[in-house]
Amino acid sequence: MQHKIKSIRPFIGAKDFELSRSFYRDLGFEEIVLAPNFSVFKTSETAFYLQDYYAKEWIENTMIFLEVDDVDRYYAELLALKLPEKYSESKLIPIQNLDWGRECFLHDPSGVLWHFGEFKK
Repeated sequence: MQHKIKSIRPFIGAKDFELSRSFYRDLGFEEIVLAPNFSVFKTSETAFYLQDYYAKEWIENTMIFLEVDDVDRYYAELLALKLPEKYSESKLIPIQNLDWGRECFLHDPSGVLWHFGEFKK
């Protein structure tokens, strides 16, 4: 089998759909509304779907890894956004150095855990 994949787009849910939409726009994603309860958020060729659906066990166990080119710069930009101040359920965790590389973490308002990482070269 030869994969000629052009993209992968996870589906994530939201406890408060409008709040999550605002959070992801503030995070710098472009929103394309597909239906009143369903949007795609894009940046360059990377995208994910946000749906107005919440299942606590599912959402609180959802993790997304986003590889970035410079985790130090990315973390500084995340700090500057002050998302945890604007979204009380959001939490930003500083960079950690690991065997494979470095990453920081961001919880969205629903509990989805984003990993922003850079692999060792």
